[in-house]
Amino acid sequence: MSVEQASPDEQAAIEDLGRELGERIAQTQEYERFESAREAVQRDEEVQAKIDEFEQLRAEFMQARETGQATNSGLQKVQEAQDELHSMPVMREFLDAQEDLNDTLEAVNEAISEPLAVDFGGEAGGCCQD
Repeated sequence: MSVEQASPDEQAAIEDLGRELGERIAQTQEYERFESAREAVQRDEEVQAKIDEFEQLRAEFMQARETGQATNSGLQKVQEAQDELHSMPVMREFLDAQEDLNDTLEAVNEAISEPLAVDFGGEAGGCCQD
């Protein structure tokens, strides 16, 4: 059984639709809020210092885990640093904006995937049916 591939013209049309979708998503309030929050995080020296501190503690903890020397107090330090970082208003806004954008992208993904859905269990001839 041979599977036909999209012609070059069909492939180009699909890619054009993908670019158009990307451009439309970039115009949404969710994306604009995310970009604004991301830029604010990048400009905020206090947040950047807290990110660096968190990353350093996390890297040290991960290295300790790999060598079997990790402790609960080390994990607690990492969690406390993350909590401090996430409680900063600029970072909190970024995380909220990121979550809203992710929700939008998940909805788009579901809309794209819906017409492509296939019941693989039913198609497979019952190999996995109870």
